[in-house]
Amino acid sequence: MIKNWITAFLLVPILHSCVVAQRQDSVQVKYADLLTVETAREHLTLLASPSFEGRGTGQQGGEKTAHYLAEQFASYGLKAPVDGSYFQPVDLAKISYQVQQFMINGTAYENGLDFFVQGDNKKNTYHADDIVFVGYGIQDKRHNDLANLDIRDKVVLVINEGEPKDANGHSIVTGSTKMSEWASSRFKRVQELLKKNPKMILATGDYVDQNMERFGKRLVSGRFSLDDGNDDVSGTFKPPVVNISPKLANEILAKRKTSLEQQKSNPTTFSIPTKLEAEMGVTKEKLTDPNVLGLLEGSDLKNEIVVIVGHYDHDGILPDGTFFPGADDNGSGTVGVLELARTFAEAKKDGKGPRRSLLFIGLAAEEKGLLGSKFYVENPIFPLENTVACINMDMIGRVDDKHLNGNHNYIHAIGLDKLSSTLKQITETANNTYTQMELDYMYDDPKDPLRLYYRSDHYNFAEKGIPSAFFFSGLHPHYHTPDDTVDKIDFPMMVKREKLVFHVTWEIANRDKRLSVDSNKE
Repeated sequence: MIKNWITAFLLVPILHSCVVAQRQDSVQVKYADLLTVETAREHLTLLASPSFEGRGTGQQGGEKTAHYLAEQFASYGLKAPVDGSYFQPVDLAKISYQVQQFMINGTAYENGLDFFVQGDNKKNTYHADDIVFVGYGIQDKRHNDLANLDIRDKVVLVINEGEPKDANGHSIVTGSTKMSEWASSRFKRVQELLKKNPKMILATGDYVDQNMERFGKRLVSGRFSLDDGNDDVSGTFKPPVVNISPKLANEILAKRKTSLEQQKSNPTTFSIPTKLEAEMGVTKEKLTDPNVLGLLEGSDLKNEIVVIVGHYDHDGILPDGTFFPGADDNGSGTVGVLELARTFAEAKKDGKGPRRSLLFIGLAAEEKGLLGSKFYVENPIFPLENTVACINMDMIGRVDDKHLNGNHNYIHAIGLDKLSSTLKQITETANNTYTQMELDYMYDDPKDPLRLYYRSDHYNFAEKGIPSAFFFSGLHPHYHTPDDTVDKIDFPMMVKREKLVFHVTWEIANRDKRLSVDSNKE
């Protein structure tokens, strides 16, 4: 009897801790269950709708999205942490190649429709009364299209793909069926032509139509960077390379009663009497898109911050009205941020708020080079040394090509133990306890050619030594196309992935010790 009493006494703290753990688990589940298909669908249907115009950087749709996020954060009772505002302006510079005029024989042609330009030259005007056709532009001892030909200050037209072959289908350069390096690299022949100092290169091939069909006006949309405060427009005086459609090339060649097909099989070089007038060059535009921040203040460890992020921008709308809904990329992750903010705010209202503070961020300009997150870590609202972790949701709404014909109950977990073994342990425990998905680590392979760990917003935090996780449902055929639409979202799986992130965040926010930084698997 005494022995049994002693045993019972010893079991009291164990039973007590089990009861506490069960109670804690039930609390987590209660708030995780506030994440629903209905609320996710409502947000995402709106954000991916035509009224948000693809949420483009520097466009009205992006601005509208930022205000929507701020309104939601305010409705949840999150604090506005940027001097009383939800917006952290991100100063951007847009460098684009503008074509004011491009005319051949008096006919105007359109950038992004008839041609696209590769160039970094300062704004300049171009005039020519003739165009020199240089065949494949190959300069090799076995075949030289430019033998005894001076193209200095000339506009040249070149077939920028393939190479000449003999009657047996063998490369004239290699003498075999193996292609030469001139055929395998379009850049080689252009680079070698540029060394001859032409005025302009007109390059053509089927790749031009293929690229314009795939990318359209995005080919001419320019590139973005963080604004360095410099108003000067950078640029060189190098000749531009104008990639023209085969149709336009054939219109030019028709002046000499020939065509691309004829020249591909039997290339020659000759001058074509053709007038060209053009005005084009690099321009610089300054603009500001905001990161959108909402703070849920913690309790006894409120000075430590867990950051939950997802970029809200996508490819926007083109001048012809084509818009890119970006339902998965990254409407899904944006909704994840909103939904976690709502559920944690509900927990706090009920007296179950996190010990550490949670900073929810809708990040700007990820598609332009992770610029919103880069700006934040260079201009943090809260000290980075107090930032415990960054949790990133970028595309969590689809089933990818790898899993399409197999297990749909999965999530790609990327970078969990790059800096912290604890973060991986927490994620696996949370998954085993609550969500039971396949945690796919394929993208953590250092040999992975896609290098996705380095291609989303968490990486800027990881570079600062902050343990970071990237949750991702994978690539699919509609990635960065107008077909990334809401009807293709797997909402039950999207919400399940949100729940995993919720449980991981809950544990990080409430544990006694902050995450260890004990590994470096970069």
